[in-house]
Amino acid sequence: MLRHLPMILKNALRNRRRSLLTVGSIGASLGLLAVLISLYFAFFLKDQSTPESALRLVVRNRVSLATVLPISHGERIRHIQGVKEVMILQWFGGKYKDERELKNFFARFSVDPEKLFIVYPDYRISEDEKQAFLRDRTGCVIGNGLVARHGFKIGDRITLAGDIFPVTLELTVRGIYTKERDNENLFFHHKYMQEGLPAGFKDIVSNFVVLAESPAAVAGAAERIDEAFRNSLAETKTETERAFELSFLSYLGDVKMFLIGISAALTFTLLLVSANTMAMSVRERVREIGILRTFGYSRTTVLGLILAESVALGLAGGLVGLGLAGGLVLGLRHTPIIFVDLKALTLEPGVILLCLVLAGAIGFISSFVPAWTAAGRPIVDALRFND
Repeated sequence: MLRHLPMILKNALRNRRRSLLTVGSIGASLGLLAVLISLYFAFFLKDQSTPESALRLVVRNRVSLATVLPISHGERIRHIQGVKEVMILQWFGGKYKDERELKNFFARFSVDPEKLFIVYPDYRISEDEKQAFLRDRTGCVIGNGLVARHGFKIGDRITLAGDIFPVTLELTVRGIYTKERDNENLFFHHKYMQEGLPAGFKDIVSNFVVLAESPAAVAGAAERIDEAFRNSLAETKTETERAFELSFLSYLGDVKMFLIGISAALTFTLLLVSANTMAMSVRERVREIGILRTFGYSRTTVLGLILAESVALGLAGGLVGLGLAGGLVLGLRHTPIIFVDLKALTLEPGVILLCLVLAGAIGFISSFVPAWTAAGRPIVDALRFND
């Protein structure tokens, strides 16, 4: 087949406009498909946990994330077997400057400051900055991702106008922690927020973060925490940090089925586009195929030439699509964290290989029937064919 490579390439480009449109449509669809597969892989198949995050559990109300827990739950959780430390993690929300600008949205939490870097030892910060944060009740620490996006520096003032909580906070940046991902958070003193709140807001909290004693104690600690509050007025749901992150996707619906459904629809559409192109291409060359058969080309050889041409167009579209997908993934990695952190999103080698195989398979399947029909047509009928 290699000696026929010039003929294959020439036939693939004989109608350049149609070939380019076919490659472009395959590339655009396959690029989107590659991004969807990468998202599915990142959300549901890739283990992004670290040794530190594997020890953390998040405790929330069993009803929903919007339902609060009594702050007194924290003391009971601290004495449960397998628990090393427990910390308040209260989503504040609030408004920073103009919230219509996406860059101004980032996570803001009130915490127990003395426990923050015990529960999150993977947040790297200098000792001087940590101590400055602990001493200043209006101080806050931010991730290096926010520094890159907003240009914050030590000593800057940040004003957060409450929307969930009726209080406005005047914060001073006392420290910057570094981390490869999960680095767009702002943490401040929970007691500072409580000072300006009405009585009904002071004794509730949305989440607790639990640090387990060891990896072996994680599952047991989660079960014992939920059992301790079973049948109470505020039952709990304890899950791993990774499961808690993915729970935010539920706000978008059944993301898993959405990704699978869109991927299947794209694949089917690709197949139809490629099949239509190859059917037209083969129909235009029925007489040429008859001439090739007259010169002694076997049915198998003719079939292979047409299939190779279609596979070549499919692979060309696949390469274009992967280039487009690489740009889209790069853009997604730099978007602000809203539901999940996409900084670890990449085009995995397995995804690249899958997309190339799929591109080749689409080219093969879409051309097989017209190629088989044309190659099997009697020579006399093929020479007499007039489209």
